[in-house]
Amino acid sequence: MIRDFEYFAPKTLDEALTLLDKYRDECKVIAGGQSLIILMRQGLVAPKYVIDIKRISELNYISTGKDGVKIGAVTTHRAIEKSPVMKNGLSVLADMEKRLSYIETRNWGTIGGNLCNADPAGDPAPVLMALKASVKTASVSGGKEMPIEDFFVDFFKTALEPTELLTEIQIPPVPPHTGTVYKKFNIIEGHAAIVGVAFSITLQSGDGVCDNVRIALGASATTAIRAEKAEEVLRGKKVTDALIKKAGQTASGEADPISDISASDEYRRELVRIMVARAGNEAFARAKQA
Repeated sequence: MIRDFEYFAPKTLDEALTLLDKYRDECKVIAGGQSLIILMRQGLVAPKYVIDIKRISELNYISTGKDGVKIGAVTTHRAIEKSPVMKNGLSVLADMEKRLSYIETRNWGTIGGNLCNADPAGDPAPVLMALKASVKTASVSGGKEMPIEDFFVDFFKTALEPTELLTEIQIPPVPPHTGTVYKKFNIIEGHAAIVGVAFSITLQSGDGVCDNVRIALGASATTAIRAEKAEEVLRGKKVTDALIKKAGQTASGEADPISDISASDEYRRELVRIMVARAGNEAFARAKQA
């Protein structure tokens, strides 16, 4: 049962930041509510104040320029899925969104709300890590920017201070000869990932040598993580099937998943091994054609 709370629906970012600064630890920010409302119904959180930022239009956008793509924090999953901007090297982001929960959730849930919930099984985080994304935050005292992998601190915990809001996700231009793939394993379509793998590889022109690679894992630790040792298996080397399999094995060793009702930790590690190899082969094929 949801306890009584005072509700605010600011129309501007400045108004929202002022409220957040005033109520700090006594409030929760809602940006769609697909996760927060469930927690409130279960009695796991009981804020005295709820600040709804969903209708702040200055945080709802997808823009593109020489610095890449910028996405406002209250942009819905469905808007990202359908945006023509995603066709230019970012189809992986649209493909990921198509498998994120159900269409009702995607129509109302926001990218910023998903990231701030910091569920390690969330779909956007690994993809954004593979795309070398960063995030911007704001508060009444100023703002800051950080790589998205630094945004996640622990299970359902981010680097946001009590007076800060996530305002924007920034994705740099995708280099030539790059292929990026997201693989998600779940038993029921629309449910959370049992394991998610995002794999992005950039090749040196025409020779099949890995110039750069980013491998990110979801539902494989207390946060989404980079498999940096697996990346080093490939970086600077001529890509082969055997090398990609070795990267999968290495990533499996880097994973530190939990056991729960969906899968044991051993099962998740095995999924990481297999899925990194599959995603790697597909990303490599895309990079050769890019």
